[in-house]
Amino acid sequence: MKVSMQWLGRYVDLTNIKAEDLADKLTLAGLEVEGVDPIAQGTNLVIGEVVFCEAHPESDHLSITKVNVGDEVLDIVCGAPNVAKGQKVIVAKVGAVLPEITIKASNIKGQASNGMICSLLEIGINPKALSEDQKNGIEVLDPRLEVGQEALSTLGLDDVILDIKQTPNRSDFNALWSVAYEVGALFNREVNLPWQKDFALKGSKSDLIIASETPKCPLIYGKKIGRVTIKPSPEWMRRDLEAVGMKSINNVVDISNYVMLETGQPLHFYDGAKLPKMEIIVKDGLSESITTLDGSELPLDSSDIVITSNNQAIGLAGIMGGEDSKIDESTQSIVIEAAQFSPSQIRHTSRRVNLLTEASQRFVKGLDPQSILKALDRATELLVEYADAQMIEETINSGEVSKDLHKVSVHLQHINDLLGTEVSLASALDIFSRLHFSPVEKEGCIECTIPSYRLDISVAEDLIEEVGRFIGYADLKGSLPVMPTTQGSYDARQAMRQRLRQLSVGFGMNEVITYSLVHEDKTKMGVYPLDNPASLLSPLSEERRFIRNNLLASMLETAAYNQAHKIKDFGIFEVSNLNTIAINQERYAFILSGQYERSIWQKQVLPYDYYAAKGIVERLLSELGVNLSRVRFDSNEGSTFFHPLRSAIVKIDNKVFGVIGEIHPKLAKAQDLSTVVMGELIIEQLLSLKLAKVRFSPVNKMPAVVRDIALVVDEAVMVSEIEKVIKAVSKDRIQSVQIFDVYQGDKVEAGKKSIALKIVYQANDHTLSEEEITQLYNNTIEACKKGLNAQLRIA
Repeated sequence: MKVSMQWLGRYVDLTNIKAEDLADKLTLAGLEVEGVDPIAQGTNLVIGEVVFCEAHPESDHLSITKVNVGDEVLDIVCGAPNVAKGQKVIVAKVGAVLPEITIKASNIKGQASNGMICSLLEIGINPKALSEDQKNGIEVLDPRLEVGQEALSTLGLDDVILDIKQTPNRSDFNALWSVAYEVGALFNREVNLPWQKDFALKGSKSDLIIASETPKCPLIYGKKIGRVTIKPSPEWMRRDLEAVGMKSINNVVDISNYVMLETGQPLHFYDGAKLPKMEIIVKDGLSESITTLDGSELPLDSSDIVITSNNQAIGLAGIMGGEDSKIDESTQSIVIEAAQFSPSQIRHTSRRVNLLTEASQRFVKGLDPQSILKALDRATELLVEYADAQMIEETINSGEVSKDLHKVSVHLQHINDLLGTEVSLASALDIFSRLHFSPVEKEGCIECTIPSYRLDISVAEDLIEEVGRFIGYADLKGSLPVMPTTQGSYDARQAMRQRLRQLSVGFGMNEVITYSLVHEDKTKMGVYPLDNPASLLSPLSEERRFIRNNLLASMLETAAYNQAHKIKDFGIFEVSNLNTIAINQERYAFILSGQYERSIWQKQVLPYDYYAAKGIVERLLSELGVNLSRVRFDSNEGSTFFHPLRSAIVKIDNKVFGVIGEIHPKLAKAQDLSTVVMGELIIEQLLSLKLAKVRFSPVNKMPAVVRDIALVVDEAVMVSEIEKVIKAVSKDRIQSVQIFDVYQGDKVEAGKKSIALKIVYQANDHTLSEEEITQLYNNTIEACKKGLNAQLRIA
């Protein structure tokens, strides 16, 4: 927040306090001041009067002037289009030093020029606070000013601005009055605020209707003023607003902005004659559009909080009012709206429409619950004094301002124990009194009544922090804490992330960290890409404009890079976050390329295929505590990312958890890749599962018997279906089913495939007899015939 020293000085005595000293004091008290800047800069500047003005004979835009500066009359050639005889102006005499120029005597197209008539822009005034006329022309001053006076001090431009950083814990620093309380406490000086309590409550009976139809607006006040006069703001108000970078519009609009800066409570003034109906209703769920005061047409989302009148949108709550009901020169009556809105919703809407206003920033950070009444009192007072307000009606409200102040207690011993100090009771009471906490001491315990604007004070430690701030953190002696040694541990997410990494490394894969920024094309491919990918406003290149919304698309770059460098056999994996504007999601993905050694001793080398990926996923899920009977691998025929017949959707309890399979041939060609096998799992989904704890069980000491079987089944039959049917024959005696060959060719009719399986039979308590094995084998064949319409392949 930008704070004017002159404006602040009206509320708290700043005598003998320099801006730099105040900035240091605030910073050491935990409120960082990021800048100390004069609002205007220049030496040798005086008030002058233009006593002669005519066009320059050699120029179509210059004027020859004579300017009385008190002790002399200066010849000055001026290029401003609005210079005229009789004007009081700011004059930079020869030798004056301005922000971008030093004034020297010169000759311009044959005419002597001994100075410069200045615009506000030329003496360093913030351009945001200036109108286009002020930017393009000289500043014409009040004709009552005396010629020859020093310009900056006479005009109140010898002010200094403190730029105070807004920290999340001190939302009260959005209000100048709160800054005054803080400064008064730090320097032990009295604070006098221009607030006439309950001034706004006065008024005649009103026909204004005020209501809120959404819980996102728990509190709204309204007040109708039947007659106001639109005119320029008083000079002091205009200068105050310009000093903090806010442009002056007219007296009524300026009062709404002025009160917001003072109290921190945004107000909105509507032209009473332009309202469709004498009512203000707060709603959500609208889906129309609204044209705001800056001329932007913004579409409304059903979640937005909207100010309506007669079911027409007249304002985007907490952000900006509507064009149709704005205050202008024709305004004669106004309706004031003051409300409190859901901070999270205002933040969401502000980001969605890309509109950050002074009002929205205050609503997002949180408001003093009693600031509505303070702001209404102050605004009504200023309207009466500077806008000739008459026909003032009573204040109408929906919801009540809580006037209860919460109390927080702290023991003096607790203060000293935590800070390592020896603060006396008298010192602690003095600090809390200066902070307006109304402390009361009872047997070493200090009870404080917290002002409504200090939303950051809720527990005893907050009070201790206040004592620490006032003592000065630099003066606190350091000491090592005495605490028991505790063992750290992982939370569920960290544990799963770590286990996935351990298992993947155990499978022979290497972890990679790929770019989180990708080209737009990669946001449209991959495994279940998240909707509405976020893009950067100023990317380094188009290749890195979007934040990725899936993992495998960016990992394919790494795979292609390795294959291009003659590294054909590898496995890589990544655990990372995906982010969009609305969603954050963590995923695990892997890519397998080339061949792997199935048996080191036998030097058995096999190519990575769908079954290798399936085995990895099954082992991962099993190790995480997922019973594989809950897992299914369903068809993925419609995919353009994976091979339609060599991939599967991973489901657990019929919910999608990821995809595995071989890359689609067309995609492999487009990415300049040899065939790779890959998979991606959604960690968020895995965390939501009820996982069994992996328990130790002794190794089965009974002999196992292996039988091979070849079945001819329909091409569409999934391997997982075959496994399920076979294992259902005997859960206790069929230990495993492993596929070792798939055949489709001349010896199998069209539309069919031959699946060769290795089945391990084993009992837990005895050696299986030949009769038992034969029975199990025959039952297995029969179950496949009935359940899968399978045929036993003999040759």
